[in-house]
Amino acid sequence: MGEMLGDEADLAADGGERKRGGRLSEILASLAEDTSRERVSVADIFQAMGDRAFGALILIFALPNIIPSPPGTSALTGAPLVFLSAQLMLGQSPWLPKLIANRSVAQSDFSAIASRVSPWLARGERMLRPRLGFLIYPPAEYLTGFLCLILSIILILPIPLGNILPAIAICLFSFGILERDGLCVLLGMVMFAVSVTVVAGVLFALIKGVILLLTTMLF
Repeated sequence: MGEMLGDEADLAADGGERKRGGRLSEILASLAEDTSRERVSVADIFQAMGDRAFGALILIFALPNIIPSPPGTSALTGAPLVFLSAQLMLGQSPWLPKLIANRSVAQSDFSAIASRVSPWLARGERMLRPRLGFLIYPPAEYLTGFLCLILSIILILPIPLGNILPAIAICLFSFGILERDGLCVLLGMVMFAVSVTVVAGVLFALIKGVILLLTTMLF
């Protein structure tokens, strides 16, 4: 499987089990307040989240795609999502190459970002609670990974505004994983269907337009 997060992430409890991490908003706030470190990396968040690293990392890479971004941004964030979604689908432990795991930001910049994001995350977390557990644990968890993998591939494709709906669906899945909320996963499935339908319609329109243009030019 490879070395977890490029040797940055080790198992946190006896017997190979990961320790239970806290809520993402609390962990982001804790990392932001830790002035002993100069930079905060993806691996730091991974270690802090414990057994819920999947949901946290997927959410972190999916969130930037919810808002319109410069061309190429979705390809950069989509690649790690493909890694993580495939591992979730196969029932593997989360890991990322060193190139991604070691990505970091200055502690001051991270603190500024966390101060803006944490309150919103906290509000969302208060609305979620453990329920519909059959949608959270295997084998349903593998289906969630498969759907996230499809959405991650769509994110990488250069489709105009094609990253927003898939990113929202992935965020819903990740919140469901983080808070063990099957209802949130169910909403993610609904958004998945909407995303695929819309993206398929956009692709059909683009292909039809190209064919029409070529037909006009050639004939």
